[in-house]
Amino acid sequence: MKKLLTLLFAALFIVVLAACGTSEEDSAQDNTGENNESGDSEESTEIVVGASSTPHAEILEEAKPMLEEEGISLQIEEYQDYILPNEDLSNGRIDANYFQHEPYLNDQREEFDYDFVNLGGVHIEPMGVYSKSINSIDDIPDGTEVIISRSIPDHGRILSMFEEEGLITLAEDVDKVTATVEDIVENPKNLTFSPDVDAAVLPEMYETEEDALVAINTNYAIEAGLTPTEDAVFVEGKESPYVNLVVARTEDQDNEALNKLVEVLQSEEIQTFIEEQYDGAIVPAATEGE
Repeated sequence: MKKLLTLLFAALFIVVLAACGTSEEDSAQDNTGENNESGDSEESTEIVVGASSTPHAEILEEAKPMLEEEGISLQIEEYQDYILPNEDLSNGRIDANYFQHEPYLNDQREEFDYDFVNLGGVHIEPMGVYSKSINSIDDIPDGTEVIISRSIPDHGRILSMFEEEGLITLAEDVDKVTATVEDIVENPKNLTFSPDVDAAVLPEMYETEEDALVAINTNYAIEAGLTPTEDAVFVEGKESPYVNLVVARTEDQDNEALNKLVEVLQSEEIQTFIEEQYDGAIVPAATEGE
C-alpha cells in the first residue's frame, strides 16, 4: 500500500512539473515572439544609403542624430565611383543612394533600365574649371586642351558653362542638357575637348596636365583639396539645375523612413550645415517642407 501511494505521488509530481514546464515554455515563446516583433520593427527602421564620400556621406553623418530622434537608424555605404551606387541600389544591397543629379539619373535609367525614382533634391555642387597655369578666362591661349569626364551627362553641363563664358557657341536647336562636342558651332579659341577620363581621375589630370583646363566635379575637387570659389578659373552659376538627389527603387517611393531622410536633408538645420561647412562650394537646393 505504501509503495502504491509513493508511486501515485511520484506520478502526480511529474505531471505538475510537466505542466509548469509547458507554462514556462509558452511564456518564453510569447516573449520571444514579442522580441522578434520588436526586432523586425527595428530592422524596418534601419536604412542603408549609398553616397559619395564628399560631401554626401559627410552630410548624411550630420543627419544621423536627427534621424535617430525619429527612430531611424542610418547606415552609410561610401563609394568612390558613379557606377556601383546604382548597381547596388538596383540589386537591393542598399535602400537608396545620394550622389547623382537628374540628367545622370535619366541617362542611367535609359541605359540600364533601372526602375528608380527621385525622392527629392538636397544640394547643388557648382562645377569648376581648373588649371595650373591659366589664371583667368582672358589668359586662355588658343588651342588649349579642355579635359572633361567621359560621363556623357556631364558634357552638356560643361559645354553650357563654356558657352556662358563666351568661349564657345552651341547650336541654337540643341538641348543644353544633352549637348555634345559635336554641337559646338563656334569655337574662336579652337579649344580641344577631351572626354576620355573617369571623373575620379580629373584631379590627377589637373596636377599633371599643367597647360590644360580641367573641368572637375566638385566632390572630387574638394577631396583633392581644391576650393571651387577660390581655385577655379571659373565656376558654374548657383542657378545650376544639377541638383543632387536622394534616389530609391520605385517600389520604395512611399517608404516612410526614406521620405523622412529626405525631409531631414532638406531641413533648415542641414541646409545651414551645408552653407557653413562648405563655404559656398556646395549650395543648398531645397527649403524645409518642399
